[in-house]
Amino acid sequence: MTRLDWAAMMRAGIGGLGLRPAEFWALTPAELRLMLGPAGPRPMSRARFEALCRAHPDEERT
Repeated sequence: MTRLDWAAMMRAGIGGLGLRPAEFWALTPAELRLMLGPAGPRPMSRARFEALCRAHPDEERT
């Protein structure tokens, strides 16, 4: 069973989103996660990776 970091969730919901305590406690963790949006930056696409490789090729060392 995964333990939830309730203090961090309350800071995000009440402090960050401005929810009232009753609104926060009425949410499920999944609903709160959805309201907070993506957890981080999206992974780099293959096309972006290939463009970066072309723009910054590895240097050959002699």
